[in-house]
Amino acid sequence: MVVSVKRYTRQFMRREFLRKTLTFSAAGLLMPVWKAMADNGDFGKAYPDELLSISEYTKGRLSVGDYITADNVDHVKALLDPVKYHQIKNMGRKLKLRATTRDIMKLSPWEYMEASFRHRGMASFNEKGNVVAPDGGPWIGGIPFPEATTGLELFAGLTLSWGRHDASFYAIKEYDLNPDGKEQYGYESGWAEYSPVGRLVFPDKHWKGHEDKLRYQSVIFTAPDSVRGTSFINTWYYDQNRFPDLYGYIPDFKRIRRFPTDQRFEPLVPGSSLYLSDAWAAGDPLHTWGNYRIVKRTPFLAAVSGGWNADHENWEHSTHGGPEGKTFWDTEVELVPEAIVVEAEPTGFPRAPVGHKRVWFDARTQLPLAMVTFDRRGEMFRSFDGAYALYDSDDRKVMDGKHPYWSWGHVHAYDVQTGKMTRLEQVQRIGNGHRMMVNNQDIYDQYLTNAALRRMGQ
Repeated sequence: MVVSVKRYTRQFMRREFLRKTLTFSAAGLLMPVWKAMADNGDFGKAYPDELLSISEYTKGRLSVGDYITADNVDHVKALLDPVKYHQIKNMGRKLKLRATTRDIMKLSPWEYMEASFRHRGMASFNEKGNVVAPDGGPWIGGIPFPEATTGLELFAGLTLSWGRHDASFYAIKEYDLNPDGKEQYGYESGWAEYSPVGRLVFPDKHWKGHEDKLRYQSVIFTAPDSVRGTSFINTWYYDQNRFPDLYGYIPDFKRIRRFPTDQRFEPLVPGSSLYLSDAWAAGDPLHTWGNYRIVKRTPFLAAVSGGWNADHENWEHSTHGGPEGKTFWDTEVELVPEAIVVEAEPTGFPRAPVGHKRVWFDARTQLPLAMVTFDRRGEMFRSFDGAYALYDSDDRKVMDGKHPYWSWGHVHAYDVQTGKMTRLEQVQRIGNGHRMMVNNQDIYDQYLTNAALRRMGQ
């Protein structure tokens, strides 16, 4: 008879997570995770087996292929943010379990992760608190602080590059649901991101003459007719003490106008529960928030892979739960061995409805896994959680140069206090001929100039 003896108990893991939280140690329980990944991208040596298998973690109560439901969610309550737990326990949400992805290069764009290894240890903050390269210029790409020990370092990397590509255009379908589960609004839109600095695919690392900018970002609405042609452009400065310039085109007025740039806690269109401030859980400049602090480290369940629906010709996703069976995306999650939980406060927004936010970061990739915001009274306000994917499924794949495309697949933006849900999904195309694009320099001229706004508003 063979007896299996666990090397590491639950008490050991909790004790190590607590120790690392209190001492601000780098990620990894058994050894630094980035040191473990340096040879072949496998982080297994950094964590005990119990943090790499949901079956091991739950002592066989749950396994890959099972669904987390209201009947068994208490077995993994510690692995979920409080809003997701509430949705499963009380609203009919389900999560399907998949195996932990062991290859780090499948959890972000290839070039971005490669640069993170290549540029490891080269980033610092200058006197203004901005991330700089060794020559004092803009950051040169990849995660700036892969072995982050502070909340500020984690948020700095996230703010520098949202989608982790030099340029992206996401074709998006949005569904805004009332608490009764009925769709109140539906939109089609395009979201563009373009990086003038720290580029990894475009020929020039920094776009000459634009080195003082961090990103150009726009959103355009193509449907329904009531908002078609409405669009907004955010121009971000590299100096993270400055607010972006925000311009919008409203077809009814047939002109471009400047909007107050600090009004980032309001929906862009009626019915939406998504704010500019929510983008990638870091939708505002780094130093317009403050009091960044790591509050704990913990294993976590998150949709870091499997978020692409290759079976639908337009990549559209199926739903479940809620009164009408369409409140939640069908989602697969896996055990992330270590998440770093960071809290921050909106110090640059005296009238912000948010008192603080809590974001769960994947310690391996520093991707945001979930966000919960709290109002000024400390009550849960809103949540934001998404699903990522490598767009590679059997014989079907979407290529990004030499490697399969990596990106987000779908998002939930939920208002805890009103019960309203906004669901977004990245699709292959939306109306008027707009299609998903990645690392295409034409994205700037097509979507990120005032002339482009006027043209799309006609």
